[in-house]
Parts: sequence; structure tokens; C-alpha cells
Amino acid sequence: MSFFSNAQTKKFNKLLKRNLKETVPIIKVSEISSLENYILLDTREKKEYDTSHLKNAECVGFDYFQIDKVLQKYPDKSQPILVYCSIGMRSEMIGEKLLQSGYMHVYNLYGGIFEWKNQEKEVVDKNNVPTEKVHTFSKEWSKWLIKGEKIYEK
Repeated sequence: MSFFSNAQTKKFNKLLKRNLKETVPIIKVSEISSLENYILLDTREKKEYDTSHLKNAECVGFDYFQIDKVLQKYPDKSQPILVYCSIGMRSEMIGEKLLQSGYMHVYNLYGGIFEWKNQEKEVVDKNNVPTEKVHTFSKEWSKWLIKGEKIYEK
């Protein structure tokens, strides 16, 4: 099992290296001592967020993301913001918009909620109850989630 997960981790890191432009500074799960230090913005869609998310995260979506709502709710542009999605690609694009709007400390969670859960960190459902479920977007993307219960539309 450890050989499989190690090989899977290497493939996952290659995927991220190939697809992330790193226009938004990345932060790895191991570098986060407390989520309380960040405004947490989940850049996935509502059905993904409702399945599970990082505790205290706010769903800002991707397809219908509205920078004006973020600016209104978080006017202090010096506060650290952690953006995440499934693996980090959508959150990178939202992070770019935040940086362009003047936010100074925006970080993209490397590997997204998949890596968070793969590192055995807690996620909660829409009622803030801990869950093992993670919306993996699709069957194809579900292979990157090693820990937890995979949820996706068939």
C-alpha cells in the first residue's frame, strides 16, 4: 500500500508541477500550523463545498466568483487569505484575481482539499460536522484522493 501511495504522490506532484503556474504563492499542508491565521476561501462550486470543506471556509465558487463580494466582506487587504479547490488550479485563478484587486497575502493550498485530506486533516460537511466524504469533481479526478470517501456525479 505504501508503494502505491508513494507512486501516486509522485504522479500527483508531477500533475501539479505541470498545471500550476505558481502566479499565486503556494503553501503546503505541512506549512500550516493553524487555519485560524487565514481567511479561508473555497473556490469550488457549492455542491463540492456542501459535501466537505475546510472548517470555517467560505464558498466563493469558481464559475460565478464575484470579486466585489469578497472586497465588501474583507476590506482589509493585508489579511492573509488561503484559497483552495480540489487540487489547486481553480484556486490559483481566483488567487490571481485577489492579487490583482490589491490583496497582499494570498496563498494557494498546494494540492487543494485532496492533499489536505490525504494528509489526514479534518474536513467538515455543510453542517460543520467532520466527514470522510470529499467531492472529487469526477471519476477521473478521484484517483488523486487517497484518503476519504470519494463523491462525484456519475
